[in-house]
Amino acid sequence: MYKSFFKPLIDFIAAFLGLLLLSPIFILVWLGLSIANNGKPFFFQRRPGKNERIFRIIKFKTMNDKKDSSGNLLSDAKRLTPIGKFVRKTSLDEIPQLINVLKGDMSLIGPRPLLPQYLPLYNKEQKKRHEVRPGITGWAQVNGRNAISWAKKFEYDVWYVKKMSLGLDLKILLLTIKKVFISEGINSEGQATTTYFTGNDD
Repeated sequence: MYKSFFKPLIDFIAAFLGLLLLSPIFILVWLGLSIANNGKPFFFQRRPGKNERIFRIIKFKTMNDKKDSSGNLLSDAKRLTPIGKFVRKTSLDEIPQLINVLKGDMSLIGPRPLLPQYLPLYNKEQKKRHEVRPGITGWAQVNGRNAISWAKKFEYDVWYVKKMSLGLDLKILLLTIKKVFISEGINSEGQATTTYFTGNDD
């Protein structure tokens, strides 16, 4: 009952209220990133959701589009703007995903939506992470986020799918608030963003 009815209802109400309450911050970040990214404050990307259905995730754009002399994008670390670094450190870049929650593409709590090209790389157990809607935050995020291996992330994701409950979601929400304040596990060591999954991570 919680998984099929109460969780989607709570997600919709919480996302709607969250957008209202955070609207002043949303507007300030939107203005700052519009200036830093030449009028492009948002980042859109295709991600697989529940049952591997593809949707477009919405985030604040923390990196610019600067390229080298050959026309190739610079590294993530070099394209991360000062305001983008702050927005990412404080997890403010996740706020627009509340729109995805309102649309029913995502949940507040669940496995993070990753890249479509990872789908063929999952083993049978790892594929279970797509049995539920992906979340803005999840069990893996409060247990290491980008500082842990892919294998461990997927282990946490599947564990959540099997143990999902209101009590667990509330625990993850509280732990997420704590993690945001101490900025723990945001980046992999030496990386501006997490490393890519190759299917060989252990």
